[in-house]
Amino acid sequence: MALLTLLNGCTATAKKDTVATEKAAPIATFKLQKEKLSTALQLPGELSAFQQVDLYAKVSSFVKTLNVDIGSEVKKGQLLMTLEAPETNAQLAAAKSRLKSQEALYMASKAHYDRLYETSKTPGTISKNDLDQAVARKNSDLAQFEAAKASYQEVGSLRDYLEIRAPFNGKITARNVNLGAYVGPSGKGSEFPLFTLQEQKNLRLAIAIPEVYTGYLKAGDEVSFTVRSLPEQVFIAKVKRLSGALDLRLRSEKVEMDVPNENKQLLPGMVAEVHIPLPANASTFIVPRKAIIETAEGTYVWKVVGNKAEKVNVKKGRETEDQTEIFGTLTIGDELVTSPSEELRAGTPIKS
Repeated sequence: MALLTLLNGCTATAKKDTVATEKAAPIATFKLQKEKLSTALQLPGELSAFQQVDLYAKVSSFVKTLNVDIGSEVKKGQLLMTLEAPETNAQLAAAKSRLKSQEALYMASKAHYDRLYETSKTPGTISKNDLDQAVARKNSDLAQFEAAKASYQEVGSLRDYLEIRAPFNGKITARNVNLGAYVGPSGKGSEFPLFTLQEQKNLRLAIAIPEVYTGYLKAGDEVSFTVRSLPEQVFIAKVKRLSGALDLRLRSEKVEMDVPNENKQLLPGMVAEVHIPLPANASTFIVPRKAIIETAEGTYVWKVVGNKAEKVNVKKGRETEDQTEIFGTLTIGDELVTSPSEELRAGTPIKS
């Protein structure tokens, strides 16, 4: 019995020594200071043509000639293709015939009125009623003549649509028709456009900036980017357009940059890896990343108050590989635990 008591006493002494050793184990801390944190943001972006248009036929017709193909460089106003619509020619001839007929009627009624008017200058020769009827007939024929002229111009405009021309300088990137093919307005003979034309000497680079970083970019800022096909080459672009509003789904702002592309190294549709420098605008609290604990209960750091641990909830800002910007109820000079464990509890003695 005495031996058992002696053994229990030794065990209790050993446990007390262990607890004392654990309580006495020092924990690394640091003094909180404000610093300026310059970081960079990596975002995916998409390159697109500065201008792009799908060309369709205005009237139902057949392809008569093709002057360009995929890859053709074209100038503004250049003839790309001609179409043929026999019924349009017939309509134009009919409209021209009606125009000439109405013109003849108008000229006859005008001449009749002019003669009556000159005669009416002699008192008693022409009644006022006859002169009024001549004026009405002349005006009616004039209206019919103007209507025929408008109809002829309308049919003539449709005939002009049989020539498909380039609306701007660019490159043909798609052709979906062949000679003799039946084409028409979208959905009425042309499931796909006749041509797709892109301006590629200048490209647009579009990115979506997360809400937290929207204040760091402005018009005129330069960013750099790379593409997979040329991983060792760095391209420069300037911010030109900011949407000024957040996308409600992504909670981000769309930003567009102009990219010169005279040598055609870059192609519309390429995915770019955009590097955006984020300079420090003001001094903020910067702590080691290990000093922050993130759990289901929230994000916090441990502050030493009276040699005991106290939890302080914080919000994270920008981050680098080993530092993080934080915001919370903290002041300069506060002592924080450098690398706390999740087992640390409020009130735990801290010996630095």
